[in-house]
Amino acid sequence: MKSQQYRAVVLAALAVAVVAVVAMRRPSGPDASAQAGIPRLLELGSVSCVPCKMMEPILEELRVEYAGQLQIDFVDVLKETEVARKFDIQIIPTQIFFDAAGKEIYRHVGFLPKEEILAAFQEHGVSLTPPAAAP
Repeated sequence: MKSQQYRAVVLAALAVAVVAVVAMRRPSGPDASAQAGIPRLLELGSVSCVPCKMMEPILEELRVEYAGQLQIDFVDVLKETEVARKFDIQIIPTQIFFDAAGKEIYRHVGFLPKEEILAAFQEHGVSLTPPAAAP
């Protein structure tokens, strides 16, 4: 009985270790798109900014509709000041578009409708497959 309990504890510890290693290797942060291999839209703004709040439902819609094709990230520059400096953010919201290799291909300042986001990717050579229409 004790050996079974011992095995269970050892297996649980191994499982925790594996999960920790996988989590540490997962791409994250401002440079994740190059590692993930998919295009990315990075919005730099603030949760207290009115145009940024107007962008929230648009970004969520894109996140859901283009899951697996497009990475959508938001950074609150008032909390993550080093990211704001890295990308030389002067006005919010700022949207930075990256290709699948992680190269910046376009930058926009201010509110940006969904259609214009999709058009900007298209104009810069990034093809996204529109979601299938609901029956």
